[in-house]
Amino acid sequence: MGSSAVRCRTISLIRQVTVVDLSTTVGCRAQPLRRTPVPDDVRWLSATQQRDWRAFRDGTALLFDVLGRELDEGSGLSLGEYEVLVRLSEAPRRALRMSELADDLAHSRSRLTHTVARMERAGIVRREPALDDARGVNCVLTDHGWQVLVAAAPGHVESVRRHLVDVLDDAQLAALGEAMRVVVAHLRGPGRLPDADGDAAR
Repeated sequence: MGSSAVRCRTISLIRQVTVVDLSTTVGCRAQPLRRTPVPDDVRWLSATQQRDWRAFRDGTALLFDVLGRELDEGSGLSLGEYEVLVRLSEAPRRALRMSELADDLAHSRSRLTHTVARMERAGIVRREPALDDARGVNCVLTDHGWQVLVAAAPGHVESVRRHLVDVLDDAQLAALGEAMRVVVAHLRGPGRLPDADGDAAR
């Protein structure tokens, strides 16, 4: 049987029934299997799309795992902390509103608040009221934070080169960047990134 026939047979079986075994649920009496039909209009991925999606998923997972591990071993920073320091270092007066920082990093405001609080305890950033908005809060890169970034940057850049930039040729890297800019534009479109955290980080 050819691969296309196997795939069609597999999809046919999936569409017919999804079996959920409730008898293994802790604290519940054994119940009969429940059959839930799958909608007929599911847009299944083609073999090529599935291959490319899995390559992206596995590649990014492995890449960020090794980049995070090497950054932590070399500087004690997480990838999220490093990116906060980079964004602050590039901002005027090395300061940004917490809300701007969250948007720039595509983090939820509650997640950023926890990250910045940890960094503040380490003395590499500080929070202070925004002068132009009594409700706003600025995140400021401290002198110690600048020194930490300067020490961490060379090793991290080398990791990015070794595991990504130097692995791809110029055309592949440009194509990757263009594809990700399209995805970012889609996900950052109106209403695409709702913030359920209110004013946790203004």
